[in-house]
Amino acid sequence: MNSLCRFLFLFSFCLTLTAGQAQNIFRELDSLKSALFRESNDSAKVDILNELGTRYLSQDVYRALDNGKKAQNLAKTINYRNGEAFALKLLGQGHASNGNYQEAINSFKASLALFESTHNKDGIANILNNLGSIYFLLGDDAKSIEYHLQSLKVAEEINNKVRIATNLNNLGTVYLNKPATANRSLVYFLRALPIFEEIEYDDGIGIVSGNIGEIYFNRQQYDSALTYFNTYVTMYEGMPDAAWGLSYIGQIYANQNDFDQAFKFHEEAVSIARDFDSKLDLAQSLLSLASTKNKKNDFPGSVASYRQALEISEEIKARQEIKKAYEGLTEQYAKLNDFKNAYIFSNLLIQIKDTLYNTNEDKKIQQLQFNFDIEKKESEIDLLTKDQALKEATIQRQKIVNYAAGITGFLLLLVILGTYNRYRYVRKTNKIIKDERDRSQELLLNILPEETARELETDGHAQTRYYENVTVLFTDFKGFSSIAGKLSPQDLVAELNDYFVAFDEIVDKYNLEKIKTIGDAYMCAGGIPTANETNPLDAVEAALEMQVFMKNRIAERIQKGLVAWELRIGIHTGPIVAGVVGKKKYAYDIWGDTVNVASRMESNSEPGKVNISSATFEKIKSVYDCDYRGKISAKNIGEVDMFFVGERIATAVSA
Repeated sequence: MNSLCRFLFLFSFCLTLTAGQAQNIFRELDSLKSALFRESNDSAKVDILNELGTRYLSQDVYRALDNGKKAQNLAKTINYRNGEAFALKLLGQGHASNGNYQEAINSFKASLALFESTHNKDGIANILNNLGSIYFLLGDDAKSIEYHLQSLKVAEEINNKVRIATNLNNLGTVYLNKPATANRSLVYFLRALPIFEEIEYDDGIGIVSGNIGEIYFNRQQYDSALTYFNTYVTMYEGMPDAAWGLSYIGQIYANQNDFDQAFKFHEEAVSIARDFDSKLDLAQSLLSLASTKNKKNDFPGSVASYRQALEISEEIKARQEIKKAYEGLTEQYAKLNDFKNAYIFSNLLIQIKDTLYNTNEDKKIQQLQFNFDIEKKESEIDLLTKDQALKEATIQRQKIVNYAAGITGFLLLLVILGTYNRYRYVRKTNKIIKDERDRSQELLLNILPEETARELETDGHAQTRYYENVTVLFTDFKGFSSIAGKLSPQDLVAELNDYFVAFDEIVDKYNLEKIKTIGDAYMCAGGIPTANETNPLDAVEAALEMQVFMKNRIAERIQKGLVAWELRIGIHTGPIVAGVVGKKKYAYDIWGDTVNVASRMESNSEPGKVNISSATFEKIKSVYDCDYRGKISAKNIGEVDMFFVGERIATAVSA
C-alpha cells in the first residue's frame, strides 16, 4: 500500500500567512533584529539568533539557515550546548523544508546528541520525532518506527500531549504503509485525534482528520472519507498543505466516474502547490492527477503527469513518490504498447523496491538482449559493406540485404515480446514475495507485541524488562468442567473461541496486551511493553466491557435453551518482569507476585463481577464506586484488600 498519509513535524513548513499575521511576523522580526544588535556574544545572543531563524522559516528558508549557522558557531565558541542543540535543530528544519533530507538527518542527529548530553527530554522527544518523519519520507519504515517509538516513550515520560499525539499520528502513518499492519493505523489515529482536540491544536486536528479520511478512502467508504478530507482542507485553507486533501477529494470523484469534479479538485491542488513552490505537495498532486487520467483512459496525459511528478520527486529524493511514479509509468507505457519504456521503468521499479526476482530468468533475458545487440551491430556493419558495393552489386545482393533487415526486425520483435513477458513475470513474482513477507510479519505481530517483535527481527533476541506499574487481568469460566462434559469437543472449542475472539477485540481497544490462554483462562496486562499511567483504568474498563458481552451472550444462550457460561474476573496492579521465552516457538510472558495476586483476585471473584485489589482500587477510585469485600491472604504479599467494581462516578472524566 503506497500511503500518502501526512506526517506531523514538530516544526512548521507553513509558507502562507494572512496580511495581519504577516505584519505581526515582520514586527517581531524587526524587534528581534534590534535586540540582536544590542546583545554581546553570549547565550542570550544565541537564543535570539535561534528565535530569529525560526521566524524566518515561514518567510525565507535561506535566512533561517544563515541564522542557524551563526547561532551554532557562537554557541560552540562559548560552550552553550543547549543553544547549539537548538541551532542544529533549526538547521535540520531548514534543510528538511528545502527537501535536503540527508543534511536534515545529519543536523538532527547532532542536535539529538547535544540534547541528550544536557538531559533535555523535551528536545530529545522533538528531534526523535523529526528523525522518524524524515526517514519515512525517504522510504525507510523500519527506522521511522524505531525513532517514533523512542520519541513516544520520552513524550509519555514528560506528559507532553503535543508530542504524544504527534507520534501516535506518525506511527499510524507508517503502519498504514504496509498491508500487514494497515488495520492498526486507525487505532493510532483515533487515539491522537481527541488529544489534539483537547489541546485545540489545529495542525494536529487537520492532519489526523486527513489520515482518517485516507483510511476510509482505501476502504471505499467515500462519504466518511469526504467528511474527514473536508475538515482537513478547511484547516489548511490558503496553505500548500491543502493540496493533499484536494487531491484525495479529486480521486473520490474519479472513482465515482464524476471526472469533471475530479479534475476541478486536481487542478486546484496542483495550482496551490505550484503557487507556493511546495515540491513534495506538487509531486503528490501530480501523481493523483495522473491516476485520474488513467481512469479516464487518457494514457498519454497520464504519462505526462507521471513524468512531471517523477522529475520533482527525484529532485527532492522522495522515494515513496518516485516508486509510485515508476509504477504508474510502467503501467501506462504497457497500455500504450511502448514496451521499451515499460521495460525501463519496470527495472527502475524493481531496483527501488529492492526485492528479489528469478536470477536465471533474468540472465536469459539479458543474454537475449546481448545477442540482439551483437546481431544488430553486425547487421549494421554488413549493411554498410553492401552499401559501398551497391554500384557493382546485382539484384540478388539487394534481396540479401532486405532479408538481413527482415531478420533484424524479427529479432527485435522477439526481444520486445520476451521483455514484456519478463515484466509480467517479475511483477507476479514480486507480489508473491511481498505477500509472503507481509504474512510472516503479521504472524509475528499476532504472537508478540509490536515493539518486541521488531526488536526480535532487528537484533535476533528481545531483552527481558522490569516494569514498575503493570495491571494484570485474569478471567475464567465458572463450572467449566461441568459445561465441558455436556458439549462435544467441536462445540466446546468453537464456543470458547467465540469468547476469546471477543476478549481479544476488547483488549486491543483498551491498549492492553494479551499474554496467553490456559484452558478456559484468559490473561492480559496493561502498561507493557510500552509503559503508561492509564493501565489500571484501561484494564478495569476492559473487564467491565467483557462482563457486558457475557451478559448479552448469556441471554442469547438461555433464549435458545443452552447452558449459560458465567465469567469471573480478577485484577491486580504492581511490578512484573516481562520477556520472550522459547527458541523455535516464541512466547511473550510475564512473571512476579503481581501475576499471582491477580490470579487470586480472579479465583475469589464472583460470576458477572470484576474483583480488584487495593492497589488497583487506589488508581481508579476517583472514577468508579467500589464495594469493599474484605481481605484474602496472598503468598509473599500478606493480606490483600478486595473490592468489587461498581458504577462509574457521574463526574468522572474518561482517561
